Amino acid sequence: MFIMRFVYGIAYFVVLIYEIVKATIDVAIRTVNGNVEPVVVEIETVLKRPISQTILANSITLTPGTLSIDLDSERQVLTVATIVHRSKEDVIPFEPYIRKMLE
Repeated sequence: MFIMRFVYGIAYFVVLIYEIVKATIDVAIRTVNGNVEPVVVEIETVLKRPISQTILANSITLTPGTLSIDLDSERQVLTVATIVHRSKEDVIPFEPYIRKMLE
């Protein structure tokens, strides 16, 4: 059990680094092109534990082009600002890794 959580922790870290690099390139291109249309969205999460939700919110903030504004732990909803409209999977691709790592 502990080993699987550790493996998912490493996978989460790798996916987070990959998403940060990918988002950095995307934000740089959009900044040069001027293709920026900021939007604030509410994203429902399947994470139930407050620590899992906090790690998800911090991961979103670490990724360029996104910013966690609010976290409602009871409703399991994150309020996120993005530079362009994106799907839930594009904003939080690391949610399954956090779930398997901590829940």
